[in-house]
Amino acid sequence: MRRAVSLTALVFAGVIWASSAHAQGMGSSTPKPASGPAQAVLDQWNDIGRKLIAMAEDFPEDKYDFKAAPTVKTFAERLIHAAHANDFFINTVRGEKPPAMDDPKREEYKTKADVVAFVKKSFADGAAAIKAKGDSGMNDLVVDPFSNQQTRISDFAYGFVEHSGEIYGQLTVYYRVAGMVPPESRPSK
Repeated sequence: MRRAVSLTALVFAGVIWASSAHAQGMGSSTPKPASGPAQAVLDQWNDIGRKLIAMAEDFPEDKYDFKAAPTVKTFAERLIHAAHANDFFINTVRGEKPPAMDDPKREEYKTKADVVAFVKKSFADGAAAIKAKGDSGMNDLVVDPFSNQQTRISDFAYGFVEHSGEIYGQLTVYYRVAGMVPPESRPSK
C-alpha cells in the first residue's frame, strides 16, 4: 500500500512539475504590448479596407455590373457605396461638410480602375484622418450626421468599419453567386 501511495505521489509530483515547466515555457517571451487607441482603430480600418480593395482589384471588370439578385445593386455600386460612406467619416473628423447623401452614380466611375481608385482613396483618406487625430483625438467628440448625436471619434470609426464589413459580407455572396471564390477564402500559398 505504501508503494502505491508513494508511486501515486511521485506521478502527481511529476505531472505538476511538467505542467509548471510547460507553463513557464509558454510565458517565457514578453507579450506584445497593447496598441494605443488610434493604432487599434487604424488596424481595424486598414484591415477591412485591405479586404474591400482586394475584392475591387480581383473581381473581373466584365462582371462589375453583376447583381447577386435582380433587386440589389451591382458589385460596382456596392463598392461605390462603401467608399462614399467613408467620406461621411472622413469629412466629419476633418471638420468639413458631409458629402451629399446619395451615393455617386455608377456613370461617375465608369471603369474598374475608377472604382478601385475611389475605394483606395477613401480608405487612405480615412487612415490619414485617424493618424492625424492620434491617441488623444480618439476621444474627441463629433456629431454623427446620421443620428445628430455626439459620439467619440473611435466609436464613429468603428461604426464605419462595421459598415464596410457588412459590404464585404454582401460582396462575398456576389462572388459565390458568380461561381467565384473571394480572395480571403482562397487557400494560402
